Order: sequence, then C-alpha cells, then structure tokens
Amino acid sequence: MFKAEIVKLLSKPTGLKNNEIEPLIEIPPSPDMGDYAFPCFVLSKKLKKAPNVIAQELAKEIKPKPPLSEIKAQGPYLNFFIDKNKLAEQVIKEIIKCKVCYGSWPLKHKKVMVEYPAPNTNKPLHLGHVRNMLLGNSICNILAFAGYQAIPVDLVNDRGVHICKSMLAYKKWGKGKEPNINRTGEVDSKGQRSFVKKPDHFLGDFYVLYNEKLKKHPELEKETQEMLKKWEEDDKEVVALWKKMREWALKGFKQTYALFNVHHKKVYYESEIYQQGKEIVLDGLKQGLFYKDEEGAVVADLEKEGLGKKVLIRKDGTGLYITQDLYLAKLKFDDFKMDKSVYIVGNEQIYHFKVLFKILGMLGFPFAEHCYHLAYGMVYLPEGRMKSREGTVVDADDIVEEMKKVAEKEIKKRHKLDKKELDKRKDIIGNGALKFFVLKYDPMKDITYNPEESISFEGETGPYVQYAHARISSILRKVKKFEPEKIKKYEFSHATEFMLIKLLSDFPNIVNEAAENYKPSFVARYALELAQAFNEFYHECPVLKADGKTRDSRLALIYSVKIVLRNALDLLGIKAPEEM
Repeated sequence: MFKAEIVKLLSKPTGLKNNEIEPLIEIPPSPDMGDYAFPCFVLSKKLKKAPNVIAQELAKEIKPKPPLSEIKAQGPYLNFFIDKNKLAEQVIKEIIKCKVCYGSWPLKHKKVMVEYPAPNTNKPLHLGHVRNMLLGNSICNILAFAGYQAIPVDLVNDRGVHICKSMLAYKKWGKGKEPNINRTGEVDSKGQRSFVKKPDHFLGDFYVLYNEKLKKHPELEKETQEMLKKWEEDDKEVVALWKKMREWALKGFKQTYALFNVHHKKVYYESEIYQQGKEIVLDGLKQGLFYKDEEGAVVADLEKEGLGKKVLIRKDGTGLYITQDLYLAKLKFDDFKMDKSVYIVGNEQIYHFKVLFKILGMLGFPFAEHCYHLAYGMVYLPEGRMKSREGTVVDADDIVEEMKKVAEKEIKKRHKLDKKELDKRKDIIGNGALKFFVLKYDPMKDITYNPEESISFEGETGPYVQYAHARISSILRKVKKFEPEKIKKYEFSHATEFMLIKLLSDFPNIVNEAAENYKPSFVARYALELAQAFNEFYHECPVLKADGKTRDSRLALIYSVKIVLRNALDLLGIKAPEEM
C-alpha cells in the first residue's frame, strides 16, 4: 500500500518506471532510519553524480504526502518516514471495511493459465504430486486475489510405454480382478471400517509388480513395446483394456483431487493430442527451420542457444513428448486466448521447457514469449528419496491420512474432545500443517518432509499461524460488545503495535509480488511473520485489561490481524480455526 505510494513519488524525479523502482525499495535495519529506503546507487551512472548527492537532491525535490511525515537523505539512501498514527487509522479502517477482500487488487483484465499436476495414468498421485497440486491451487488463488483471471487446466498423460507396463502386468497376473470403484469400505460386526483399495492404488500395484517381474524377465520390455504398437494400431483387445484401466486411474485421481480441493477449467488428454504435433514439426521442416539427419529423424539444431540438437520426430515417424507439447501449447492459446501460460512441472524438466519455448518461437508463434515453466524441487522423506517403481512411494492419499493421525495425537495432548469436534480439528490442523510446510519454501528448493516437524504448534509451521488466529478469536469472544466499525480514533504508542500495523499495510503488496512471481512462499512467510509479530505484541501489550481507548484500539488491531491472517491462509488453501 505505502510502498506503492513511495514508488509513485519517485517515478517522476528519478525517470525510472514503477516496476524498476519497486524491487529497489528496502526496509531499513533500524526504525531510526525510516520505514522505507530507496538506494540511489542505481541513478549514479545515469546522472553522473555521487549517490549521496542524488539522495540530497531528491530529498529537497520530493514533498511528503500523508501518511508520509518526512523524507530524509542519509548517505546514499533516501529514507521515508511514515506518520504512524495516520498509518494506523488508514490501514485498520480499510481492513475493517474490506474484511475478506483486504489485500485484493482490482481486475487487471489479464488471463493466466496454470497447468497442473499433469499425472500419468499408471499409478496413484504421490508426495511429489502433492507439492505440485498445492503450488497450483495456491497460485490460482493468489492470481485471482491479485486481479487476474486464473485458468486451471490439467494434462493427463494417458498413453505410452509407462502406461503399457501396468496394462501388461494386469493382463498377465491380474486374474480379472477389479477394484470396487463405488464403495469406500464396509463396517464389520465390531463396527470397524475396512477400506477397499482406491482404483488408482489398485492400478499402481501392477506398475510395481511389472518392475519386480522385469528383474527376472527382461523380455517384458519388448512385450510392452509391442502392446504400445497395438494400441496405436487400434487393436480392439488392447484398447478395451486401456480404457478400463484408464477409467480406474481417473476415478482415483478425482477422489485425490477432491482431498486437495483441485478443480480444473479443462482437462487435456495426451491420447487425444499426441499425433497432431507432427504436422507442426513437418511444416517447420518445409520452412527449413528443422532438418532430417542421416537416419531420417527430424531434428532442431539449437547448438547456438546452448541447447544441443533436439529430435522432434523419430526416424520411425513417431513423435516424442515435445512433439505433442508443441501442439498442446497452440491448442491452449487457441482455446483460452490467455496472456500467460504457466506450466508447473518438476525441475528435472527445465531443459525440456527451454527447448519447447525456443522451438515455439522459431515456429513464429507469438505466444512463445508468454510461456513460463514454474519448476519445483524434489520432495524427500527423512529416510530418503521416493522410488515409485520400487513401491516405496508415499501416496498423496496416505500422507493426508497420516497427517490427520499426527494431528489427532497432538490435539489429544491438549484437549479432551468429542469425536465430531476431534475429527473437525484434526482435519483442519493436519491439512494446514501439510500445506504450510510445502508452501513456505521457494518452489525450486528441494525439501525433506517430516510430518512430526510440520505439526508442531511452535516454530515455522502452519499450526503456529493457525494458533495465532485461534488465540485472537478467543480474546474477541470474551468481549461482550465490540463494534470495530464505530471506533473513530485509535491510540497506539507501543513499538509492537506499530510493527503489526506496518505488516498489515504490507499485505496487498505481498499478494501482488506473490502473483507476479508465482510464489506462494511469499504469502506463507508473510503469514508466519504476522503471527510472530502478533505473539510478540500479545506478550508485551495487555488487551482486555487495557484502559478505555487503548483497549478499543488494541481490540481493533487484533481484529484486523485476525482478518489478514485468515485471508493469507485462505490464499494457501488453509482453514483458519476459531479454536485449537
């Protein structure tokens, strides 16, 4: 909010654009040095003057406007001081007025497509997909809150050798068994529920079985290739098996998506688009953009770009992933006419997307420069890397159940609750712990997920932030009559109060930065900082025992903190509980 005002004040006298100024604005290390600072080094070369001279000239030229109280040069920095009481009045009144909309931005009339999680239909979604889904969901939430039209889509990779591995294993050793898709479990005579295996888990067992059998029977590889060839030739028996097993996977995915509140505007299927990309490549070959090598494969020479030579169509005329991705990129832009297309895919595919975007540009597609690969790092467990082909992968559904169990254990240490309330809280806290742990890190960072660490009510965790919200709710419940809208003037004097107010004023800017950079970690870190600042305030400043206007002011302040904490958690897909 106030950072944006400072940017406006600086734009004319510096000659810089707003998007050039904004990243340069700093928070001084000491309150005595102001609330915000602009380093003048960047202007030194342009103006051929020393940074400290530029700072002094700008201090004379720029006149502060409320809530700025003073602009002062200090060495090479131009420091901005905020009138804290005016700041408090402006921020708190706006939060109380806007409530769930505080931090949001006006419509930008820009559409951003987010593709995630793009699973394969040969096994269930795992912990790596959890990171993908949480990133995709929260990015869509943040984009929408920041004024963009977010368009979530999915690509289902439902063809290829990896799919045939599960199919072949089922054909050889499945004995005609099928998962019970429509039932979630039966209650026995003791009242215990025995869960029927989800259809995608049932399917995944055969993928694991295939890899076990392959160790003793290497000839299985040739059989999978033959099965794929039959599928592409529309063999009735193979296609019928493919359709049946594909349906199992999709039904299982649908259930997992529901657990993570994942919804898509449109779903693309590899089986429906894998052929069309060849036409794009062959057209590029005619234009002389690509060439055929000595074996007859169509190749893109990207040596000058440092990307080597990339085969686009094999010598036998079959396409690769990149072949279909060329067509899919065009299809998506044709379907939605969006301004940006974001692909959420692991960082092992960085090279693939560099090549894809470069080739789209070579082909003359204007949308090539509007494609962006949001790469993310690996998710490890304390005992090591997940290995799906060995059957030691942690499935997405299982991690949700595990987190509920861990949350239940922690809740029982603190409270004695009836089953209904216990189930409600363990769901909110368990899911919150998982989501916050994953989203608090920069997407590119590899992480080691530890359920017990993530559920702690102390430290950098989701429950810690949720508890701050619950604590404020508890305080407000003790107030018989509290009408924040009717408070006309606020009285603040303590440093922790001003720290909270300043943080609250920063929320809209955090939302915008998170949207522009596709980083939910900005929001997660902000929520954590706000919760920490509230706890510091709570220990330093009495609320209910304070006198008169101070009491009302502090009630309005924590009420505002509660609103913003809830808004931040909501962007991450996390519920803000009233009690914990």
